[in-house]
Amino acid sequence: MGIPSFFKQYRPREFNFIPRYWDPDKEKREERVRRIRHELGIVEEGETYVPTIQKGTMTNYFRQKNKRVQRYTFIRLVVIVLVLILISYFWFYF
Repeated sequence: MGIPSFFKQYRPREFNFIPRYWDPDKEKREERVRRIRHELGIVEEGETYVPTIQKGTMTNYFRQKNKRVQRYTFIRLVVIVLVLILISYFWFYF
């Protein structure tokens, strides 16, 4: 018998793993077919690898991110200045 509590006792999460079917014979067969096609020079559609990452990609990303942050900072500054001008106008003239 436990002591009653105001706090909820969390139960640990259950491990729910559903294994997938893996056929090693099929994988070996597909590797053999791929190797034979490569030796014969048969190229299927979609087999060629074209890298999407190019030189300078990360540098350009950080440079663009820095420009974006500077733009938002400038817009925020302009909005704050306009609000302060509006508040001071109402404070002194009304």
